[in-house]
This record gives sequence, structure tokens and C-alpha cells, in this order.
Amino acid sequence: MARQASAERAWFSISRFDNNCQRGLAKKGYPKFKKFSRSVEYKTSGWKLTEDKKFIHITDKTGIGKLKLIGTFNREILDKSTIKRVRLIKRADGFYCQFVLDIERVETFDSTGKEVGIDLGLNHFLTDSNGDKIDNPRFLRKSEKRLKKAQRKLSKKKKGSQKRLKQKSKVARLHLKVSRQRKDFAVKTAKALIQSNDLVVYEDLKVSNMVKNPKLAKSISDASWSMFTDWLDYFGKIHGKFVVAVNPQYTSQQCSSCGNIVKKTLSVRTHVCSCGCVLDRDENAAINILARANIVGRTEIQALGQTTHCLLGESLIS
Repeated sequence: MARQASAERAWFSISRFDNNCQRGLAKKGYPKFKKFSRSVEYKTSGWKLTEDKKFIHITDKTGIGKLKLIGTFNREILDKSTIKRVRLIKRADGFYCQFVLDIERVETFDSTGKEVGIDLGLNHFLTDSNGDKIDNPRFLRKSEKRLKKAQRKLSKKKKGSQKRLKQKSKVARLHLKVSRQRKDFAVKTAKALIQSNDLVVYEDLKVSNMVKNPKLAKSISDASWSMFTDWLDYFGKIHGKFVVAVNPQYTSQQCSSCGNIVKKTLSVRTHVCSCGCVLDRDENAAINILARANIVGRTEIQALGQTTHCLLGESLIS
């Protein structure tokens, strides 16, 4: 029933808040009430699929009734025995039904023997240790003009009127589009990296601290680095590849050739060392990031649910 799932979520929020308090974290994540009718979740009861799996009937006393399932999805995997949860979610462009399935996902990529370090940035979304760059899509920046225009119209509408509700929906749909663009970009970029490499190394950035800079906060949030690294970790686990996060300290300042520290401001985009090494600043950082995964002493790396050890100077994929 929906009440069981709601009680579980409430208990999880309270437990997380208690754990954060005991750990002394600055942001403790105080439990908050959800907005009314934003979503409803069922476990294995309270709903029923029709035989052709084109409709779902909500059988509890909420009064939702029978809903038609539209869109493209594999109906064959929607078996009562594998469905563990059903969620009805309200979004800006309509209602969605999510099925949480307990099935084994088998999707393997061939081993390439390649490894790559990636430096995340704002001028370019990422630069890898081979010198390749991926442009920052800046989805929010590109949509800002339309968003501001839509929000100005919203501010002029009378509160409580149907026109205001309609305009509010338009603004929400624009934000939803940006959110989906970010996710699509993160998923495709992360999967491409995992598919073409056996080891992917990125810097473990503390984004929550970085967005405190008012001049860069919007650009950092628009880049969605955390979402991208989450998908990297996910695809690495699913496809049996190594994904490692390393300490980002001095990756841009340290020379990837000799190891000396060459201090430079953010405006300096070229790394020039007295040893003769001249590289793009971000490429130099990406090489250092990769090196930190391969030369970590006796560091433990969690991969595929197992602990893998790497000796000094030994490659993780050798």
C-alpha cells in the first residue's frame, strides 16, 4: 500500500538526519514534508496490471482508478513477480508511472586495455589525459533568455488565476527541459567513456563547497559534475570497469612530467615548467589525475563490490 512506502521514506529520512547529526555534518538534511500529490508509491499491493499490460489499475481507496500506460517500453519485463515498487509521479509535462524491477542486468563491453584521467572544468566540460576535450553544453545559460521572459510574464499574472497557473506550468516545463538535457548529456558522455576505457579516473570535487563562490555558482550548477560522476560510477559497476575518484589537490599546479609544483592563477591556461614541459593546463591536470590512480601505494579501491589492491607504480588494469 501507499502508506507503507510513505512510512518507509519517512523513517529513512529520520534515520539519515540522525546519522548526519552524530557525524557532525554541517548540512544535516532535516526531514521535510513532501508537496501534496507530487508522487505516490506502492509496494507489491494496491495496484494491478491488465493482462495486455497497457493499463494499470490502482486498487486502494485513493480514487485514482484505471490509468492507460503510453510511451515506448518493453512490456515483456513487466511481470508481477519482478515488480517490487510502482511510483506515480507528477511532473511539469504530465504524470509518469515508474516500475522498480528486481532483474539481473547483463550488458558487457569488450576490454580495451585503455585507461584515462579526466579533468572537469567550466571552459570545457572535461579534458582527458589524451588531450581530447568535450565542450560544456551550458544548457541553463542557453535557455536563460526564454526562462526570464516566461518568468516575467508569470510575475504579471494575478495570483490564483487560471492564467497564472497556465504560465507557471510553462516555466516549469522549461526547467524540466533543461534538467532532461543535463541528464541525457551526462548519461551519454559517461557511457561513452566507460565503453572505450577499462579504467576511468576523475577528481573527487567537493561541489557543495565550490558553489559557495557567487561568481561561479550558476556555471558550476549548470555543469552538473556530480550527476556525471554518479553515472560514471553506475556504468562502471554495471559493465565491470574500474572507476576511481582521487584527491584533486594540486592536480593543476603539479607538473605531470617532473612532479614540481608550478603555481598559476585560473587565468593562466598553459602549464609551463622549468623541466621543459609545456601542456594545456587541463590536460596536465588530467594526466596527474590518472597517475594518482595508478600510483597510490597500497590504496583500496572499491570496484564491482570487491576490494582491489594496487601496488606502487602498478597499473590497475595490468
